[in-house]
Amino acid sequence: MSRSVNKVQLIGNLGNDPEVRTVAGGSKVATFSLATSRTWNNQSGEKQEKTEWHRCVAWNGSSKGSGLADIVEKYCKKGDRLFVEGSIEYRQWQDKENQTRYSTEIKVRELMMLGGGAGGGGRGDYDGESSGRSRAPAGAAATKSGAAGTGGPEFEDFPGALEDADDDLPF
Repeated sequence: MSRSVNKVQLIGNLGNDPEVRTVAGGSKVATFSLATSRTWNNQSGEKQEKTEWHRCVAWNGSSKGSGLADIVEKYCKKGDRLFVEGSIEYRQWQDKENQTRYSTEIKVRELMMLGGGAGGGGRGDYDGESSGRSRAPAGAAATKSGAAGTGGPEFEDFPGALEDADDDLPF
């Protein structure tokens, strides 16, 4: 029996604010475009750059209020830098003029908000396949106390962030 893998990892910037909608049954879905760029020097030494745009789709899981679409809706804005992990999906459908349309999408399973975007960063990460809750960002305490009025997430936004406080860490 052969095995196969459909996995993609991207680090890029949001091209626009995510679009979030509710579908039949009450589930939310967030769609957003992620830009990844690469640069190189051509044979004459001139700097070249190419940007690829990736259509990403994040769904809420079975738990209400803590799915990926909710996290994207609440925390992600145009220009934010994200790490996205998921799988590639190809779809086709008939449009209103009965033309066959094709789409390539990244079905997001995990997302991490990174620094360097227009909306700030270091705001945490979320794994859509684990316990169904977001993990607190490393700088959450500094965000709350040291940067008042920045519009960043509060500790209360990350339930369970303090659950691991009893760990016996040697440092």
